[in-house]
Amino acid sequence: MHSFTQEDLIQFMYKETSPQKTAAIKAALVIDWTLKEEYQSLQQSQQMLDTFVEIAPRKKALDFILNYAEKKEAQSTEA
Repeated sequence: MHSFTQEDLIQFMYKETSPQKTAAIKAALVIDWTLKEEYQSLQQSQQMLDTFVEIAPRKKALDFILNYAEKKEAQSTEA
């Protein structure tokens, strides 16, 4: 039986594994409950991160902050 790392599971989750590794992970998830729990935990984490993306600041707010920082940097180099 193959031992999969957390990195393997993340790559699988983002569909970045080879067809052979994908098949092996799918088979392992059916029989290895510990691996399945770890995979489900990673999926929940991914969903939480996706929620943060949805509540990201507006582009206008980011532009304001970047412009302010740019002006402050220009002022500090002039002094």
